[in-house]
Amino acid sequence: MVRELNSGRRGVPKGKASQVVIFVHGYGADGNDLLGLAEVLAPYLPGTAFYSPDAPERCPGNPMGYQWFPIPWLDGSSEAAAREGMATAVEDLNAFIDRVLLQEGLAPDRLILFGFSQGCMMCLQIAPRRDQVVAGVVGISGRLIEPDKLAAEVRVKPPVLLMHGDRDDVVPFPALKEAADALVAAGIDTYVHVMEGTGHGIAPDGLGQAAAFIRARLGIEGR
Repeated sequence: MVRELNSGRRGVPKGKASQVVIFVHGYGADGNDLLGLAEVLAPYLPGTAFYSPDAPERCPGNPMGYQWFPIPWLDGSSEAAAREGMATAVEDLNAFIDRVLLQEGLAPDRLILFGFSQGCMMCLQIAPRRDQVVAGVVGISGRLIEPDKLAAEVRVKPPVLLMHGDRDDVVPFPALKEAADALVAAGIDTYVHVMEGTGHGIAPDGLGQAAAFIRARLGIEGR
Protein backbone atom coordinates (compact mmCIF):
# COMPACT_ATOMS: atom_id res chain seq x y z
CA MET A 1 0.00 0.00 0.00
CA VAL A 2 1.35 3.41 -1.01
CA ARG A 3 1.79 5.80 1.89
CA GLU A 4 0.70 9.41 1.36
CA LEU A 5 3.54 11.81 2.11
CA ASN A 6 2.98 15.08 3.96
CA SER A 7 4.58 18.17 2.48
CA GLY A 8 4.81 21.89 2.85
CA ARG A 9 4.45 24.12 -0.21
CA ARG A 10 5.96 27.47 -1.05
CA GLY A 11 6.20 29.69 -4.10
CA VAL A 12 3.50 30.96 -6.41
CA PRO A 13 -0.18 30.27 -5.61
CA LYS A 14 -1.70 26.97 -6.69
CA GLY A 15 -2.78 27.05 -10.30
CA LYS A 16 -0.16 29.69 -11.15
CA ALA A 17 2.99 27.56 -11.30
CA SER A 18 4.93 27.13 -14.53
CA GLN A 19 7.21 24.53 -12.95
CA VAL A 20 7.78 22.58 -9.76
CA VAL A 21 10.84 21.81 -7.64
CA ILE A 22 10.50 18.91 -5.21
CA PHE A 23 13.12 18.77 -2.46
CA VAL A 24 13.92 15.32 -1.05
CA HIS A 25 15.55 15.50 2.38
CA GLY A 26 18.23 13.37 3.97
CA TYR A 27 18.30 10.69 6.66
CA GLY A 28 17.02 11.88 10.04
CA ALA A 29 15.72 15.21 8.73
CA ASP A 30 12.28 16.29 7.55
CA GLY A 31 10.75 18.28 4.73
CA ASN A 32 11.30 21.60 6.47
CA ASP A 33 15.04 20.95 6.43
CA LEU A 34 15.17 21.80 2.72
CA LEU A 35 11.98 23.80 2.17
CA GLY A 36 13.77 26.94 3.34
CA LEU A 37 15.86 26.77 0.16
CA ALA A 38 12.75 27.91 -1.66
CA GLU A 39 13.30 31.42 -0.32
CA VAL A 40 16.84 31.44 -1.71
CA LEU A 41 15.96 29.98 -5.09
CA ALA A 42 12.61 31.68 -5.75
CA PRO A 43 14.06 34.99 -7.04
CA TYR A 44 15.96 33.03 -9.70
CA LEU A 45 13.07 30.69 -10.51
CA PRO A 46 9.97 32.85 -11.06
CA GLY A 47 6.71 31.00 -11.39
CA THR A 48 7.89 28.01 -9.36
CA ALA A 49 6.05 25.94 -6.77
CA PHE A 50 8.29 24.25 -4.20
CA TYR A 51 7.43 21.08 -2.26
CA SER A 52 9.41 19.15 0.32
CA PRO A 53 7.73 16.00 1.68
CA ASP A 54 8.55 14.20 4.91
CA ALA A 55 9.89 10.71 4.31
CA PRO A 56 7.41 7.94 5.23
CA GLU A 57 9.16 6.48 8.29
CA ARG A 58 10.36 7.84 11.60
CA CYS A 59 14.13 7.58 11.93
CA PRO A 60 15.35 5.32 14.80
CA GLY A 61 18.54 7.36 15.15
CA ASN A 62 16.63 10.64 15.30
CA PRO A 63 13.00 10.15 16.39
CA MET A 64 12.23 13.79 15.59
CA GLY A 65 13.17 13.15 11.94
CA TYR A 66 12.36 10.74 9.15
CA GLN A 67 14.04 8.24 6.85
CA TRP A 68 13.33 7.01 3.34
CA PHE A 69 14.81 3.61 4.13
CA PRO A 70 16.99 2.02 6.84
CA ILE A 71 20.78 2.35 6.70
CA PRO A 72 22.43 -0.82 8.08
CA TRP A 73 25.71 0.75 9.17
CA LEU A 74 23.84 3.43 11.11
CA ASP A 75 20.86 1.62 12.60
CA GLY A 76 21.89 -2.04 12.58
CA SER A 77 19.21 -3.05 10.08
CA SER A 78 19.80 -5.78 7.50
CA GLU A 79 20.70 -5.22 3.86
CA ALA A 80 17.43 -6.92 2.95
CA ALA A 81 15.48 -4.44 5.09
CA ALA A 82 17.30 -1.55 3.42
CA ARG A 83 16.47 -2.83 -0.08
CA GLU A 84 12.84 -3.47 0.82
CA GLY A 85 12.54 -0.09 2.51
CA MET A 86 13.93 1.72 -0.49
CA ALA A 87 11.65 -0.13 -2.92
CA THR A 88 8.61 0.82 -0.84
CA ALA A 89 9.75 4.43 -0.46
CA VAL A 90 10.27 4.67 -4.22
CA GLU A 91 6.59 3.81 -4.71
CA ASP A 92 5.61 6.41 -2.11
CA LEU A 93 7.69 9.17 -3.64
CA ASN A 94 6.64 8.36 -7.20
CA ALA A 95 2.99 8.57 -6.13
CA PHE A 96 3.71 11.92 -4.44
CA ILE A 97 5.36 13.24 -7.60
CA ASP A 98 2.39 12.20 -9.71
CA ARG A 99 -0.03 13.81 -7.26
CA VAL A 100 1.87 17.12 -7.23
CA LEU A 101 2.01 17.28 -11.03
CA LEU A 102 -1.73 16.59 -11.21
CA GLN A 103 -2.53 19.24 -8.60
CA GLU A 104 -0.34 21.83 -10.31
CA GLY A 105 -1.55 20.89 -13.80
CA LEU A 106 1.96 20.37 -15.11
CA ALA A 107 3.75 17.76 -17.20
CA PRO A 108 6.81 15.86 -15.90
CA ASP A 109 9.11 17.92 -18.11
CA ARG A 110 8.34 20.91 -15.85
CA LEU A 111 9.61 19.13 -12.74
CA ILE A 112 13.00 19.28 -11.04
CA LEU A 113 13.92 16.72 -8.36
CA PHE A 114 16.39 18.15 -5.82
CA GLY A 115 17.78 15.61 -3.35
CA PHE A 116 20.28 15.85 -0.52
CA SER A 117 22.14 12.84 0.96
CA GLN A 118 19.63 9.99 1.29
CA GLY A 119 17.25 12.17 -0.70
CA CYS A 120 19.83 12.31 -3.48
CA MET A 121 19.92 8.50 -3.46
CA MET A 122 16.13 8.46 -3.84
CA CYS A 123 16.16 10.92 -6.75
CA LEU A 124 18.87 9.00 -8.60
CA GLN A 125 16.93 5.78 -8.07
CA ILE A 126 13.61 7.20 -9.25
CA ALA A 127 14.27 9.64 -12.07
CA PRO A 128 15.87 7.32 -14.68
CA ARG A 129 13.24 4.62 -14.07
CA ARG A 130 10.05 6.70 -14.46
CA ASP A 131 7.83 6.36 -17.51
CA GLN A 132 8.27 10.00 -18.51
CA VAL A 133 11.37 12.13 -18.24
CA VAL A 134 11.55 14.98 -15.73
CA ALA A 135 13.32 18.23 -16.55
CA GLY A 136 16.33 17.47 -14.41
CA VAL A 137 17.81 16.16 -11.18
CA VAL A 138 20.01 17.96 -8.67
CA GLY A 139 21.75 15.43 -6.43
CA ILE A 140 23.89 16.65 -3.54
CA SER A 141 26.12 14.69 -1.16
CA GLY A 142 24.59 11.32 -1.98
CA ARG A 143 25.45 8.22 -3.94
CA LEU A 144 23.97 5.98 -6.58
CA ILE A 145 22.60 2.73 -5.19
CA GLU A 146 23.74 -0.36 -7.12
CA PRO A 147 25.39 1.60 -9.98
CA ASP A 148 26.05 -1.60 -11.92
CA LYS A 149 22.29 -2.07 -12.46
CA LEU A 150 21.49 1.38 -13.81
CA ALA A 151 22.30 0.90 -17.50
CA ALA A 152 20.02 -2.14 -17.75
CA GLU A 153 17.14 -0.50 -15.89
CA VAL A 154 17.16 3.05 -17.30
CA ARG A 155 13.93 4.02 -19.06
CA VAL A 156 14.37 7.78 -19.50
CA LYS A 157 17.43 10.01 -19.37
CA PRO A 158 16.92 13.24 -17.42
CA PRO A 159 19.99 15.50 -17.15
CA VAL A 160 21.65 15.30 -13.75
CA LEU A 161 23.75 17.75 -11.75
CA LEU A 162 25.82 16.03 -9.05
CA MET A 163 27.49 18.05 -6.30
CA HIS A 164 29.57 16.93 -3.35
CA GLY A 165 31.77 18.50 -0.71
CA ASP A 166 35.37 17.31 -0.90
CA ARG A 167 35.50 17.11 2.91
CA ASP A 168 32.32 15.09 3.38
CA ASP A 169 32.78 12.69 6.30
CA VAL A 170 29.28 11.16 6.05
CA VAL A 171 28.98 10.11 2.41
CA PRO A 172 32.56 9.74 1.11
CA PHE A 173 33.60 12.12 -1.66
CA PRO A 174 34.53 9.27 -4.09
CA ALA A 175 30.80 8.46 -4.29
CA LEU A 176 30.54 11.45 -6.62
CA LYS A 177 32.76 9.91 -9.30
CA GLU A 178 31.18 6.48 -8.92
CA ALA A 179 27.71 7.92 -9.53
CA ALA A 180 28.84 10.17 -12.38
CA ASP A 181 30.62 7.32 -14.16
CA ALA A 182 27.54 5.08 -13.96
CA LEU A 183 25.19 7.82 -15.14
CA VAL A 184 27.41 8.67 -18.11
CA ALA A 185 27.75 4.98 -18.99
CA ALA A 186 23.94 4.79 -19.05
CA GLY A 187 23.81 7.64 -21.56
CA ILE A 188 22.60 10.31 -19.13
CA ASP A 189 23.89 13.87 -19.50
CA THR A 190 25.74 14.43 -16.24
CA TYR A 191 27.28 17.58 -14.79
CA VAL A 192 29.54 17.67 -11.75
CA HIS A 193 30.44 20.39 -9.28
CA VAL A 194 32.84 19.96 -6.36
CA MET A 195 32.11 22.15 -3.32
CA GLU A 196 35.66 22.72 -2.16
CA GLY A 197 36.27 22.77 1.57
CA THR A 198 32.70 21.66 2.25
CA GLY A 199 31.61 18.76 4.44
CA HIS A 200 28.22 17.07 4.39
CA GLY A 201 26.16 20.06 3.42
CA ILE A 202 25.24 22.56 0.71
CA ALA A 203 27.65 25.42 0.12
CA PRO A 204 26.63 28.78 -1.42
CA ASP A 205 28.53 28.00 -4.62
CA GLY A 206 26.58 24.74 -4.84
CA LEU A 207 23.27 26.60 -4.60
CA GLY A 208 24.44 28.94 -7.34
CA GLN A 209 25.26 26.00 -9.58
CA ALA A 210 21.89 24.41 -8.78
CA ALA A 211 19.99 27.59 -9.67
CA ALA A 212 21.83 27.93 -12.99
CA PHE A 213 21.24 24.26 -13.85
CA ILE A 214 17.54 24.45 -13.02
CA ARG A 215 17.06 27.65 -15.03
CA ALA A 216 18.76 26.09 -18.04
CA ARG A 217 16.72 22.87 -17.83
CA LEU A 218 13.44 24.80 -17.54
CA GLY A 219 14.30 27.47 -20.10
CA ILE A 220 13.98 30.34 -17.64
CA GLU A 221 15.47 33.51 -19.09
CA GLY A 222 16.24 36.91 -17.62
CA ARG A 223 17.90 37.44 -14.24
